[in-house]
Amino acid sequence: MLGSAIFDRIRTAARRFSGAADGNVAVIFTLAILPIFAFVGAAIDYTRANNARTAMQSALDSTALMLSKDLTMGSITAAQIPSKAQSYFNALFTNKDGQGIAVTATYTTPTTSSAATILLGGSGYIKSDFMQLAGFPTLNFNSSTTTTWGNAKMRVALVLDNTGSMADNGKITALRNAVAGSGGLIDQLSALSKNNGDVYISVIPFAKAVNVGSSNYGQSWIDWTDWLNPPTTQQAAGSTLATLPYNWHAVGPGARCPFTNTTGNTNGAANGGFVCKTGPTASDSSTTSTIPSTTITVNGASVKNPICPTADNNTQAKYNGCWSSEPSAANVAGLKETFCSGSSNCSCPKNLSGSSVSGCTCSGSGSSKSCTGWTYVHNWTQPGPNDTADNQNQPRVSAVVGWTNNQWTATNQTPTVKNDWRQPSTNPISTWTGCVADRTQPNDATGVLPASSDVTTLFPANEYFDTWGGNAFCSSSASTPLEPVIPLSYNWSALKTAVNAMQPTGGTDQSIGLAVGWQSLLVGGPLNTPAEDSNTTYNRVIIILSDGLNTQDRWPDYGDGSSQASGNPIDVRQTLQCQNLQAAKDSNGAPMYTIYAIQVNTSTPADPTSTVLKNCASSPDKFYMLTSSTQIVTTFNTIGTALSKLRLAK
Repeated sequence: MLGSAIFDRIRTAARRFSGAADGNVAVIFTLAILPIFAFVGAAIDYTRANNARTAMQSALDSTALMLSKDLTMGSITAAQIPSKAQSYFNALFTNKDGQGIAVTATYTTPTTSSAATILLGGSGYIKSDFMQLAGFPTLNFNSSTTTTWGNAKMRVALVLDNTGSMADNGKITALRNAVAGSGGLIDQLSALSKNNGDVYISVIPFAKAVNVGSSNYGQSWIDWTDWLNPPTTQQAAGSTLATLPYNWHAVGPGARCPFTNTTGNTNGAANGGFVCKTGPTASDSSTTSTIPSTTITVNGASVKNPICPTADNNTQAKYNGCWSSEPSAANVAGLKETFCSGSSNCSCPKNLSGSSVSGCTCSGSGSSKSCTGWTYVHNWTQPGPNDTADNQNQPRVSAVVGWTNNQWTATNQTPTVKNDWRQPSTNPISTWTGCVADRTQPNDATGVLPASSDVTTLFPANEYFDTWGGNAFCSSSASTPLEPVIPLSYNWSALKTAVNAMQPTGGTDQSIGLAVGWQSLLVGGPLNTPAEDSNTTYNRVIIILSDGLNTQDRWPDYGDGSSQASGNPIDVRQTLQCQNLQAAKDSNGAPMYTIYAIQVNTSTPADPTSTVLKNCASSPDKFYMLTSSTQIVTTFNTIGTALSKLRLAK
């Protein structure tokens, strides 16, 4: 009876519930919330599984890299790879949810057609919190990674600022330590090299010029035009180009030096940033106020009454010859001749006392003025094109050295007479100290290989000279020399020696450093870059460090050593250069170069960020702005670690 009564009550209640119209929404929500909870629970379980898998992937990647490095360095054998893999992985995998973790390691030895590889696999599971209600008490996950090495080789060009400001705040010392110190970049990269040639490094110290080594004076990739030419025929001098005075052919023994240190030129004046010295090889401090009345002999050449320019304040370069003052045919015959007519600017050269030189007179005024006196033929003491006896191994100089008939006139204002020197050079190219400057535009901004058929592709020899400190920067006898480049090499001790020898000197031209660094990576270029194997992958890297903004280059109009001209013309050229570097592609269409750019900015007040340097980096993460010297070491270590991964992992 009791059971029947209970049943009847339940049946009655059920009938009332089925017929009720109240609470439908609550019922429906209660029924719907169950699958929603199930989906949320599943999402939580899957998220935990995915986090465990991500942690496994990261640990496997790092383990593979460490195994590759150990095997490359000989720290482990192939047989030790599985146990070492487990050891590394256990230390790296810290996810708390992952259980039943298993790691496998498979090593494949290299062959003539394939590289060595290590394949790591990992698997495990998590215990589910919600999915077990649906019959899934665990969720499995797995991952794998493969590291490949031996077929990818690395070539790194270190383009390093050696300018004077690197002496400040310990920057040059920090740079040496970062690159050549114990555990520095050279140590990091050399550790990646299992066989000679796996890793190459070049070192390119730069200032306004780059020292490619004086022993290269016989190479066909050197452009000798500026080095041999007189100051009045410098291709890149621009508005600072020295000019010949109207009375040039009356300048001879006893006349005052016709050149002044004044920057720029005025009508009729022979300004140009230099004065006269006593001889072609004399010290630039051995200046003279007058043209000597003597014949000097230098390197077997007899130079009559020489007019020898000192180094140029505008171009920061030495000139490698003198003008002779040879009596003209009229002079030899005892006759005076008119050397200037048709301008009020015509005048007699002055002697040291300020009087006109002996035998010189002028008459008339304005456009009717003319001057007559003893005249001289001037030749520049470098090989002339008509020399068939001397200097057979030297380039010939066709620079203009005077006016037709030894006379300036209103209708003969442009000097056209070319050099006709026929004796040995007073300063042969074998005395060049090794500096080169920016190539002639547009190839200052390209990576085209030098070709003797196109002078714009050649690197101009430059006798880089500090006119303030009297320092020939590329000379080995200089107090602070600009050290020569080291082409691609795996002689790690020689590379370290070169870096540790670097000294701060000169002005800043990042572009010439980049240009030579670029050439150091090009097979067939001037720096004897080792050949590349078409079956091998090459990682070509340029790391440029500079502590300042560009202030000086081959073109004196572009900068004076302390600042650039309006419009930042040096940066404009370098911007184009960097764009060309970034646009270069390898045979697979991938970028040929990875570029790291470092600006060390310790100045007070701070220099602005170098936009051209920042944009030269291959990507924003490869540009580093440093505000202290101590950051140089850590930054190179960071780059070295990145390059280690690039070398070891694929």
